[in-house]
Amino acid sequence: MAVMGERCGWCGQDPLYIDYHDTEWGVPERDGRALFEKLILDGFQAGLAWITILRKREAFRAAFEGFEPARIARWGEADVARLLTDPGIVRSRAKIEAAIGNARAWERIEAREGFARFLWDRVGGQPVQNRFAALSEVPAETPLSREIARDLKAEGFKFCGPVITYAFMQAVGMVNDHLVTCPAHGRVAAL
Repeated sequence: MAVMGERCGWCGQDPLYIDYHDTEWGVPERDGRALFEKLILDGFQAGLAWITILRKREAFRAAFEGFEPARIARWGEADVARLLTDPGIVRSRAKIEAAIGNARAWERIEAREGFARFLWDRVGGQPVQNRFAALSEVPAETPLSREIARDLKAEGFKFCGPVITYAFMQAVGMVNDHLVTCPAHGRVAAL
């Protein structure tokens, strides 16, 4: 069990991971474009360690033109081919094609109700404040992440199963899964 005042153990000692934990993870994100970026990056993370994606995030942002869904939604095979040669990102045809399709799905949701609203309405507009004391208590998925994953898939999203969706929910602050012994728990809860 963590000693009071210790960071969540998952971030280890890597300075990039520590900074991500301390300043970004769990902070409520309500910008639809930023939510899109995080969901796409979580999809690219499937089968890999999150630190791999963090280390490549700036290259992803450059390759995906700032994760502007309206641009990505217009991409075709030439863009897929370009991305498959970019050593700065994860070069998976399935994930790249999914990101393009996800941009198109994002546009439909954004036009209909707003992507941020589509997601945040699932938690009543406020983060779920969990109170886990140990990493072993934190679930990999929940009934809510299964529901949101199902709804995202129904809208046309790919690479957003319930585990990826729950990791996304944690990252964007829809749930506060900082351990109660972590200094970030209270700070994030107050946001």
